[in-house]
Amino acid sequence: MTDRTPFIAGNWKMNLDHLQAIALIQKLAWTLNEKKHDFKDVEVCVIPPFTSLRSAQTLIEAEKFDLSLGAQNISQHTSGAFTGEISGAMLAKLAVKYALVGHSERRQHHAEADSVIAAKVSACFATKITPIICVGETQEQLQEFGPSAIPVQQTLAALDGQTDLNEFVIAYEPVWAIGTGEIATPEQAESVAGEIRAAIAEKFGELADQVRILYGGSVKAVNVAGFMQGANIDGVLVGGASLDSDEFAGIARYKKHIVL
Repeated sequence: MTDRTPFIAGNWKMNLDHLQAIALIQKLAWTLNEKKHDFKDVEVCVIPPFTSLRSAQTLIEAEKFDLSLGAQNISQHTSGAFTGEISGAMLAKLAVKYALVGHSERRQHHAEADSVIAAKVSACFATKITPIICVGETQEQLQEFGPSAIPVQQTLAALDGQTDLNEFVIAYEPVWAIGTGEIATPEQAESVAGEIRAAIAEKFGELADQVRILYGGSVKAVNVAGFMQGANIDGVLVGGASLDSDEFAGIARYKKHIVL
């Protein structure tokens, strides 16, 4: 075992306005507090749309909720004529601790290449935001290259040329398991996570021991415990289930589901 703190992150995607965000965060925090969740033992992060970040920040700080706040994207640019972009400095002012980088939906629908993703990782490091670097293969890539080749390649590409590595998180999300109801087995997820950690170790040495690796793809309260028993999986990145406060709280409390 390591001293890596388990990490449960909820990506809301393009769902909920700022009023709905306030209600969801309140209910989530109240539920976890009622269940006496230890946030130092298992970190919990909410990742709402940009329009809800200020409301989320204000609520979390005012109520002293022990929730971390993340953004769904970050610009590779620091400032300037980039309409619609949000810089790391802007996010940092909103107490954003994490930013998703390279999510498969950004790669697919916004044509984000490896070079853009690496630039966004740099933007995170420059503003002391921890990137959650998303990697994963499509069904076609899985059949052609095997289960770990693409995630490893994407991981190394995102870190390529980084001269001042700070903390980062890797989220392995097989594209074929996102929102499809299909799911990798805990053994499959652990195997890929192990290959990713080995690749980081080969390039960056002991740093690999500190990197938290998450699994994502149709994660629910009923199956999360299986994934969390792997030696290389330190948490989960949750999509649709994070929009249900009771379900997401159940995922965060995964240790209650583990039979010792």
